[in-house]
Amino acid sequence: QVQLVESGGGLVQAGGSLRLSCTASGRTSSDYFMGWFRQAPGKEREFVAGRSWNGGVTYYTDSVKGRFTISRDSAKNTAYLHMNSLKPEDTAVYYCAFNRVYSRNYHSYDYWGQGTQVTVSS
Repeated sequence: QVQLVESGGGLVQAGGSLRLSCTASGRTSSDYFMGWFRQAPGKEREFVAGRSWNGGVTYYTDSVKGRFTISRDSAKNTAYLHMNSLKPEDTAVYYCAFNRVYSRNYHSYDYWGQGTQVTVSS
């Protein structure tokens, strides 16, 4: 079992930055793949970024490439989604999730955090 807790959302003006945190507990020693997803009102949950929990290739959806990056503090068992040059269309609830393998399909993920709201004003 893995427990995930996100934090760091908030209200920011367009062009601003936020850093989301995802703290994992439980059986995180397994080589899970961690994905960041977001869901805007009336829209389906979409893959934003992801990487293996223990490092490796990082994947980004096209709309956030060059603006969002993932990092991790292994001592804190926490991953971060650094979001820069935010746009109003980035407004959504953001989730981190764990899966056994790399996937952009949210249906395949086993463990989810509670989500954190990001609102970008124009």
